[in-house]
Amino acid sequence: MIPSVLPTYNRAPIAFVKGEGSWLHAEDGRRFLDLGSGIAVNALGHAHPALVQALTDQAQKLWHVSNVYTIPEQERLAKLLTETTFADTVFFTNSGTETAELAIKMARKHHYEAGQPERIEIVAFEGAFHGRSTGAIAAAGSEKMVKGFGPLMPGFKHLKWPTNDADHAAIRAAITDKTCAVIIEPIQGEGGIRVVPDQCLKGLRDLCDQTGALLIFDEVQCGMGRTGRLFAHEWAGVTPDIMMVAKGIGGGFPLGAVLATEHAASAMTAGSHGSTYGGNPLGCAVGAKVIELISDPAFLAEVARKGALMRQGLESLVARHPQVFEAVRGEGLMLGLKCKLAPTEVVKAGYEAGVLTVAAADNVLRLLPALNIPDADIAEALTRLDQAATSLEHAA
Repeated sequence: MIPSVLPTYNRAPIAFVKGEGSWLHAEDGRRFLDLGSGIAVNALGHAHPALVQALTDQAQKLWHVSNVYTIPEQERLAKLLTETTFADTVFFTNSGTETAELAIKMARKHHYEAGQPERIEIVAFEGAFHGRSTGAIAAAGSEKMVKGFGPLMPGFKHLKWPTNDADHAAIRAAITDKTCAVIIEPIQGEGGIRVVPDQCLKGLRDLCDQTGALLIFDEVQCGMGRTGRLFAHEWAGVTPDIMMVAKGIGGGFPLGAVLATEHAASAMTAGSHGSTYGGNPLGCAVGAKVIELISDPAFLAEVARKGALMRQGLESLVARHPQVFEAVRGEGLMLGLKCKLAPTEVVKAGYEAGVLTVAAADNVLRLLPALNIPDADIAEALTRLDQAATSLEHAA
């Protein structure tokens, strides 16, 4: 008999009832140090007082009104985002998947209105993850994502992950007079914490400028301060035309956003897109507080410092457990441990050690702690990861 909750997840037999900072409390009384943060969602940890206050204050006033009306909280958050990024305009969604759908529509509509309706193709990259709608899985293209779901949205070219000049030559060859956009994650999350080199992001920007294609950055997982900059692409000194944002922007409240330049968004006029819940007063009130806290240069400097501290500890962990770990990847507090065995085994060993991590592709264990994780919790996390690795060695 099928369970009442559709079984699309291989769920761990742990149920949490309370969260505080970087810690989660299970219903059986155990405490877990959370290095997953709801997969980069709880950017400020669990039950951050400022977010609780923002949500409570707004909940006592107004939860939802339709987007057919002006929503002051939405306009405030949009202003914060445009003032701190490349963007001129913002559309709010409820999730990262929804941002992928709008990014695709926006890029194609841009060229259609420019008198180039043939420009519908989007260049994407292997290992990508852009969400689970039919459009988003078509953009990713992997067999695991698309198998069994019937005809996919056409118009995507999937290329090798860019790391060198030869790869860029292939990208240039793939961009034709039918290409409307290039979409890429500056750091792949689900794909295994793979970082696009700065020179590759710069090369993509140059190619798009030369060909008129729009550049779309998916910063759903790598954005919102996770790398020590507000958005990961800032390290390369380039900007996209369209950017997808979600996860950490709501600090745990469902919220997403598509940010765009005026040029890229010019075709999205009244009636061309919509959302019932996107940009509701509750979500935007929380999102505004998240942006205020995370965009502070002092906060971002601390993320970079904590990331370096954690990375140093992970490098030591790799050296002590060469049978389990191979290397450290990532930037800031978006880190990955390349494993010599299935990362799911390390995740399970972590449960016993009271630490929560997330598996990814390419045999990588993702570590995505709260951006404000205390140094003492970083030390404790390393101790518990060490215990998990030791238990795996003893079991071998």
